[in-house]
Amino acid sequence: MEYEKMLTKGALKSIMNNEDVKDPVMQVLGVRKITAAGANERYRLLISDGHNLNSFAMLATQLNGMVSSGEINEFSILKIKRHIISSLTDRSKGSKQVMILIDLAVMVAGDVVGSKIGDPKPIIDNSGQMVENGGSASVDSKPQSNSLAKPHSVQSSVIDNGLQRDIDVSNIHPINSLSPYQNKWTIRARVVNKAPVRTWNNQRGEGKLFSMDLLDESGEIRATAFNSECDKFFDMIEVNKVYFITRGSIKTANKKFSNLNNDYELTLSSETQIFPCHEFDDSQLPALKFNFVPLSQVKDVDVDGIVDVIGVCHSVGELTMLMSKTTRKELKKRDVTIVDQSQNSVTITLWDTQAEDFDGSLQPVIAIKGSRIREFMGSKSLSLLGSTVMQINPDIEEAHRLRGWYDSLPSNSEFNNISTRSDVGANSQFLTIKGAQLAQLGGGDKADYYSMYSHLIFVKSESALYKACPKPDCQKKVIDRNDGTYRCEKCNDETENFKYRLMLSAQLSDSTGNQWVTMFQETAENLLGTTSAELGRLMEESKEEYSDVFQRQMFKLFEIRARAKMETYNNETRLKVSLVNIKPIDYKAASSKLIANIKRLSGITTSVM
Repeated sequence: MEYEKMLTKGALKSIMNNEDVKDPVMQVLGVRKITAAGANERYRLLISDGHNLNSFAMLATQLNGMVSSGEINEFSILKIKRHIISSLTDRSKGSKQVMILIDLAVMVAGDVVGSKIGDPKPIIDNSGQMVENGGSASVDSKPQSNSLAKPHSVQSSVIDNGLQRDIDVSNIHPINSLSPYQNKWTIRARVVNKAPVRTWNNQRGEGKLFSMDLLDESGEIRATAFNSECDKFFDMIEVNKVYFITRGSIKTANKKFSNLNNDYELTLSSETQIFPCHEFDDSQLPALKFNFVPLSQVKDVDVDGIVDVIGVCHSVGELTMLMSKTTRKELKKRDVTIVDQSQNSVTITLWDTQAEDFDGSLQPVIAIKGSRIREFMGSKSLSLLGSTVMQINPDIEEAHRLRGWYDSLPSNSEFNNISTRSDVGANSQFLTIKGAQLAQLGGGDKADYYSMYSHLIFVKSESALYKACPKPDCQKKVIDRNDGTYRCEKCNDETENFKYRLMLSAQLSDSTGNQWVTMFQETAENLLGTTSAELGRLMEESKEEYSDVFQRQMFKLFEIRARAKMETYNNETRLKVSLVNIKPIDYKAASSKLIANIKRLSGITTSVM
């Protein structure tokens, strides 16, 4: 039969006995979806070489789309280009050999073949016993790789905690062959980026971590060390050095925090060992890999997405000082605008040391790996994270091309700035209260912003203040224990002090209707013209003066910037409108805006005498 001749008979038994079989051809006899703990869905295949069966073949996650699209289905004939054999431990059934398919090609579709080829049987071991997963009893548990750099033994003289010793580093695996189904592995990789140590402190406890990006000839992967492993390895690791790394947990990567081209990431454990690779020509390993996105495509990337970009520094903003709302710490910030051959420009926000040290006077080429997409009022910009790598004038082909292109531009060249705030849509329009309601602002997945002119007609002054935790980085309401102390549930702490904070509920009105809104600390202080601390003192000492602070703002006309969003509380969903800014109306500017709108709506382009 024509299809039967295509199959590589006997290949399965050879593969499960760690023999090298180049590009074996198999048939799929079944596909089953499984869900691994803490990982994405995976597919388990029943495959046949026409002579034997293997029911423990797994697709690498990057191939899942071939199943969902129907490309791989029952009776398909596949050419397996790359695979590994790994040991999977089951508490009830012991160890099983799993064949993980990393790269393959569909030679004939299943609906064309239409039936099972031959009469394949389970593999029989040397003692005559049937092996359930198709593997031989003599199978070595060490992972093997097909069509990859073969594992090899390396004698390396390394220093471990100050002690000189010889390490037999065997079974060097390519990074792109690692998967959660492997227990014993060693990689040799270059550290291309090491993030600073980060700490956390929340209700579940406190801790620290750092991450590093590893690279070899086959690919890249992120490794993270927590707590004791963070202390153990952080000072040891140097960027651009090559290390042997063995043992650790391999899990599905969280793409929210990484744009590395790998479905998995490493977590270093108490069993992890890292040794410097001294006797190796590290020029054989590549340097940092970028996956550059043209600036013209940044506007199409989802908010909080991670991208690599490269561009020429076109302009540099001044260094500014900000106060963090959460930590109350002073931050340094600088905005840098870069451009590329797509004739687009984007703003990059630098923070603290990078912002302070950056020199854009010579308009350098900037390459950034791992910047995060931010959006404000319809505009996209880039922000650097702790794990972001920024290189100035890197010695790469893309940078040299950009330099030559930019230097040849005329001085009056213009660029499309995708970081310019949008002037189109409800986010920038002045609306009436009724108009905002008819537009159903706030009904989508994201908050909507709009401006309006409204009168302030009512404020709930009796509930405007609340007692909050006195710590600068906490705004949680405290519980009065009626014994002179106050408890913060968030900080799990008791104190004799508190601070007053504002949360103002008010009603606005215009000619079309009324709207309840909420104002928080800064916006409410701006409206009332006083601080929450002073307002708290008046509430305790003089109720009349306290009330007068609110009454002085009643029935005034204000220019307002509002935020609308549907929120759910106690299983009830309702529209919540909060004020981002409120200020007395500038009648001259408002009148000019109204005149411009009248001209636009009536088609008048010149002034009417």
